[in-house]
Amino acid sequence: MVSEKNRGKLGIALVGLGAYSENQLAPALLQTKHCYLAGIVTRSSEKAARWKREYDIPDENIYDYDNFDSIRDNRSIDIVYIVLPNAMHEEYVVRAAQAGKHVICEKPMALTVEQCDRMIAACKEARKMLSIGYRLHFEPHNLEMMRIGREEVCGKVVRIKAEHGMSDTQGWRIDKALAGGGPLMDVGIYCVQACRYVTGLEPIAVEATETPKTKPEKFRDVEEGLNWTMEFPGGIIAECRTSYSEKQNLLRIEAENGWAELSPAFPYSGIKGKTSGGDLKFPQVNQQALQMDDFALAIKTSRPTPVSGEMGRQDVKILQAIYRAMETGQRVEI
Repeated sequence: MVSEKNRGKLGIALVGLGAYSENQLAPALLQTKHCYLAGIVTRSSEKAARWKREYDIPDENIYDYDNFDSIRDNRSIDIVYIVLPNAMHEEYVVRAAQAGKHVICEKPMALTVEQCDRMIAACKEARKMLSIGYRLHFEPHNLEMMRIGREEVCGKVVRIKAEHGMSDTQGWRIDKALAGGGPLMDVGIYCVQACRYVTGLEPIAVEATETPKTKPEKFRDVEEGLNWTMEFPGGIIAECRTSYSEKQNLLRIEAENGWAELSPAFPYSGIKGKTSGGDLKFPQVNQQALQMDDFALAIKTSRPTPVSGEMGRQDVKILQAIYRAMETGQRVEI
């Protein structure tokens, strides 16, 4: 039964109640206008009880991984948001689509292009929409960087610098079987995305070098850091860095007649920007609320989502090429 305040909104079920769901998505769903937190999927009875109290979730909208498929019978849930380790994305996107639900999947979409293809196919077969959690496509500073780059506001883009790194990472993100890799899969993907969205172009080749490990025992199975370059049509070069031991947060466009920069570029709030013509002054927004509202509106109005499964697939294709370049020491064409 949908409450009066949520009438006309689409119900979202969060699959996986880790830090991102708890600290970002659930609070954002208190601010959304076109969707709301309708259900949860968790194996933790403690979390189920706490979320039920905190968000007034009815018992019939609380699932675990064993009974997940019965979500098909729940008419109050329209969208399933997959917030699980990367290796689990394919299984739960496919199961959600087969249960007749629209799907948002966290980035990276999957570990391989082949997994992405199966996810896209499952959603198409079910006639359900698939979106990837690229929140920065709804953030005003990053949207302005897209405009500056694509409209050649400072002339043709010549060079891009993109850096995203963090420290103190633990848990499944450094388990190759679950994450698919190290910081490239987690935060380096923001750099790939940024270079694509500020140019509107696709990279044609990559070169990559793993940085020396300072904690080889901790990062036994995955890279601790990685530097790479991407070549784009027209001679544009993107220089990128990612790390799990160094804080990095930068996006810079260098063009023929000027420059534009975000520093920090990728956090949930506090993004700041400036250009050769002056500071960028935009409001701070709830990126996740805007992202989820846009997907709900896309479903309601039958228009495509701007952050599609195909976009997620392309990023995974590029990530795989970067890893091949890192492992072989060779330039890899995409």
